[in-house]
Amino acid sequence: MLVDSLYAQSSAARWGLARERFAASLAHSVQKHFAGGTITPARLEEYLAALHLEDLALATACVGGCEAAWEHFVAVYRGYLRAAAAVVLRCRAGSPEACELADSLFAELYGLGDRKTGERSLFRYFHGRSSLKTWLRAVLAQRHIDAVRAGRRFASLDDAEAGREKSKARQGLSLESPADPHRERYMEMFRCALDAALARLDPRDSERLRLYYAEEQTLAEIGRRLSEHESSVSRNLERVRRDLRRMVEEMLREGRAPANGFAGEPGLSDAEIALCFEYAAKDAPIDLDRLLPGRSMPGPATGRQKP
Repeated sequence: MLVDSLYAQSSAARWGLARERFAASLAHSVQKHFAGGTITPARLEEYLAALHLEDLALATACVGGCEAAWEHFVAVYRGYLRAAAAVVLRCRAGSPEACELADSLFAELYGLGDRKTGERSLFRYFHGRSSLKTWLRAVLAQRHIDAVRAGRRFASLDDAEAGREKSKARQGLSLESPADPHRERYMEMFRCALDAALARLDPRDSERLRLYYAEEQTLAEIGRRLSEHESSVSRNLERVRRDLRRMVEEMLREGRAPANGFAGEPGLSDAEIALCFEYAAKDAPIDLDRLLPGRSMPGPATGRQKP
């Protein structure tokens, strides 16, 4: 059954999230997306396959009051939120202003109402159509916009546009936010690290990635090309992606030594590395969430046959 497969992919069981509760979140996401439009089986399956299932499961568990899920969210996302807040505010990472903006969001995400229903948690607006990081950054940007507007009550505001921006933030769509002055440097470091990591791969592993991402072959087709069983192709792709992610993170954390007359680059923090992956995922011609999945929360699969 499709729901059972999606539930297993989401790793919702790690939070003790019941299948029925996760299915309700899926149904709510579908309802919000199609908004009364025609839903064909093919469109439904394509939409569900594109969801960020692990992120949706985590958010649903947080709404439901799962303390383990909430503690995991704080541990994994606090640094990212503070780095993203610094970008929004155009200030130094780790500054009191950035920390205040980021940390103020936790109360709204946690919810101050009934923890059993989560009816006041901002997580209830997350439907899994974007990654949780993208959605959180949109919410941060909207909170900053709201604060600026509150401090400029004398200015004429376009209420209709403000409503559309807030709607976008709640739906997980991107908002226009101040440009990160370090974006180009992060992107260049990421490209260099990814190229170096790809060059280190075993030729057979490189061929697996080429067939899957460049030629978009299915697991069965790759298995026939490489004389492997379909399940072995899936396991090997997962291993290669995991190794590739680890190598890229290690290189970004170490930085670059001076060479050929060019200055070196200092290593990046975990929060800065998270921003590198976010920027690269937006600009890359391939789905980096799938090519380089996170260690604890990998990105979603597309509608193609999944490993």
